[in-house]
Amino acid sequence: MDTRRLDLNLLQTLEALLEERNVTRAAERLHLSQPAVSAQLARLRDLFGDPLLLPAQRGMRPTAKAEQLLAPLQASLRQVRETMMTHQDFDPAAAGMTLQLACTDYAQAVAAIPLVKRLRETAPGIRVAVRNLETARLQRQMESGEVDLALISQENAPPGLLTQAMFEDRYALISRPDHPAWRQGVTQERYLEQEHVVVSLGSGDFGTAVDVALAERGLARRVALSVASFLLVPEIVSQTDFIALMPERLVSAARVPLDVHPCPFPVRGFDVAMAWHPRNHGHPGQRWIREVFAALMAETG
Repeated sequence: MDTRRLDLNLLQTLEALLEERNVTRAAERLHLSQPAVSAQLARLRDLFGDPLLLPAQRGMRPTAKAEQLLAPLQASLRQVRETMMTHQDFDPAAAGMTLQLACTDYAQAVAAIPLVKRLRETAPGIRVAVRNLETARLQRQMESGEVDLALISQENAPPGLLTQAMFEDRYALISRPDHPAWRQGVTQERYLEQEHVVVSLGSGDFGTAVDVALAERGLARRVALSVASFLLVPEIVSQTDFIALMPERLVSAARVPLDVHPCPFPVRGFDVAMAWHPRNHGHPGQRWIREVFAALMAETG
């Protein structure tokens, strides 16, 4: 192939055509007329010596060569765009972009909500789409641009992602006010005798890292309820005799009456970090958001 006949506009047209699989939609996306895109497709077919896209019942279907071209083409154009963006000045007050943020509902309550409030004050044109954290899919989601930023423990962050520590939290024991178990004081033995609520994000498991730590000491607790949301636990505990270990930051934000006690045995806390893909590292808007986020969490201790 004579690469001198290629230009950036042709490559962007090819990307749009392969992603949209429809000349009309590709033309709308590129802000070009349909005949102009059809003419560029003809040039691309000549350059690659392949039809690239064939008529199908709905739109068009890519050829085998076109399917092989799509991923490296997307990666190359993404790098070009990021290089150009890196050298642009970023004005938060005038910025218009969307941040795709993945985190648990715990992190949504203690970190994402404060971030959204701060962005509304300083960068009202930035939209935030908050989605549930899926650790197993996070690497692929970031590679594809489906997720821009995640809040996750550094030890659980997939390899290949960049991370920055944000804050630490530890566990507190919560129960409803005047729980009968604590009339004689909070002890490890009484703790183990109670029925417990645990959080299992999507798996429905009844064991957590706390149970592993207890087992190492030859101890076990009675886990009677497993839920998929941190935010449900204070409400459940406030209305029942269930008890739970919950992150202190979340407990302090609870809107229901609770008794809060130190955990009656040593239990390890956890860290929360930002994680992002190297392809977003130099993006001026993404970089600014990370700086604001880190400063905001430092302010809140």
